[in-house]
Amino acid sequence: MAARTAVGLDIGTSGVRAAELTHGSGGVSLERFGQVAVPPGAVRDGEVVDAPAVTGAIRELWQATGFSSRRVVLGVANQRVMVRSVELPWLPLKELRESLHLHVADLLPTPVDQAVLDFHPLEEVTGPRGRFLRGLLVAASRDTVLANVRCVEAARLQPVAVDLTSFAVLRSLDTMTMDDPTSEALVDVGARVTNVVVHAAGVPRFVRILLMGGQDVTDALAERVGASLAEAEQIKLHVGMVGAGDDLHDATRAVQATAAAFLDEIRGSIDYYNASHSDSPVSRVTLSGGGSLLRGLAARLQEAVRVPVQAGDPLARLRLGRTGLTEDQLALVQPLAATPIGLAMGALR
Repeated sequence: MAARTAVGLDIGTSGVRAAELTHGSGGVSLERFGQVAVPPGAVRDGEVVDAPAVTGAIRELWQATGFSSRRVVLGVANQRVMVRSVELPWLPLKELRESLHLHVADLLPTPVDQAVLDFHPLEEVTGPRGRFLRGLLVAASRDTVLANVRCVEAARLQPVAVDLTSFAVLRSLDTMTMDDPTSEALVDVGARVTNVVVHAAGVPRFVRILLMGGQDVTDALAERVGASLAEAEQIKLHVGMVGAGDDLHDATRAVQATAAAFLDEIRGSIDYYNASHSDSPVSRVTLSGGGSLLRGLAARLQEAVRVPVQAGDPLARLRLGRTGLTEDQLALVQPLAATPIGLAMGALR
């Protein structure tokens, strides 16, 4: 069997990241991974603001990493993406997706012709009102999706699909077994955008996109102690949420205050899910993303949600090809790779 190849591309607030996977007789292998920083402000809250800068970063990424394909799957997650549970009249899935705009126009905050729509069925329901499909409706602003697509095309790549970042995180981090009656919350913490997805045995049940992340902590710290953003980032990594001596008490308070508000948002999301799914409550939380590396964050989150919190490993189920990365480099890649790996996995299915 000839190996199939897919490349997932994540356009984030702090940088662009891509992962190339192959699927052959030995399973799925990570062949290449790369990342390139984007200038501050080029991507704001998950939306492209400076297209030439993002295009330049993508070109640099392809030149530096040597991906074998120019066909890519893109992720999307920003304030103009809506994900909600809906019930729609039963139709064959292909027909339902083709007519989706007719069924959900009244549910959208924007005109239906300005949105990119998708539907992920979860279960079939039959009752007095007839036969329905219950699932997750995804609606993204067409403008924000096209902004990402245009950057990719300007970099001479070919976008073959656009996927919700939350679903990509689920594919790369899900390790639950089919007989587990509980649910797991996956929390991928980026610079400005955090994806929260709760699933049961790999089936997404709840998705929330938070416009908060590690950069918010850095910004608050820089303002509090009068430091540059680069200096504040270094202080943040040193202090974390556990403190680092009396001489840094102002920095510690700034980090803890901002992170506490962030943790409240995550806890509120999990509490909301548990209230409506008492038969399948969240039994653990898995963290990923660069923002999850804040020292003490996992412990504080565990106190807040009262279930175990663990670090996710998107490399755990992959074979390693000739990535050219050392063990130390792979360790650095691990918390950052969930989204691009999950995007590529979706294309290999």
